[in-house]
Amino acid sequence: MWVLIISELLVFGAGLLAFSAVRLTDPDGFAQAQQHLDRTGAALNTIVLVTSGFLAAMALRWRESDRRNLARLALIGASLLGVVFLVIKGAEYADKAALGITFETHAFFLFYYMLTGFHAAHVVAGILILLLVAWKDAPRNIEAGAAFWHMVDLVWVLLFPVIYLFG
Repeated sequence: MWVLIISELLVFGAGLLAFSAVRLTDPDGFAQAQQHLDRTGAALNTIVLVTSGFLAAMALRWRESDRRNLARLALIGASLLGVVFLVIKGAEYADKAALGITFETHAFFLFYYMLTGFHAAHVVAGILILLLVAWKDAPRNIEAGAAFWHMVDLVWVLLFPVIYLFG
């Protein structure tokens, strides 16, 4: 699991570095494009993912203290918050589509869709992993699933300010 997590962090890091390098070539264009983003929705998504990460961490603690049902509920809750994240992100994508904003609109949006879309794919994978470890709830399974979910959280905590806030 750790090899996967480190490799995924390197991929996201490379994407963020490329985003930052291209932004240097057109800071005004990137700042104007950024104004079309939903910062409130993205901030809400940050709260959603951090809360889900807390639940995933607590699931391991509860499972290790023989509170198996509570651990399973925490994993299911973390998964459901992952779904909430995807719904909010989907609404943001729908808003961009309604405005005619695509990955071809500006380089900013190419990176926006690429990085947030790749992250959303990891959210989907994380949801499935959390549900799997809720079913096969050995502590080491929960630990591995929670570690992946924390990587997903960490990536969002980096994407949020770089894409939505820094101008």
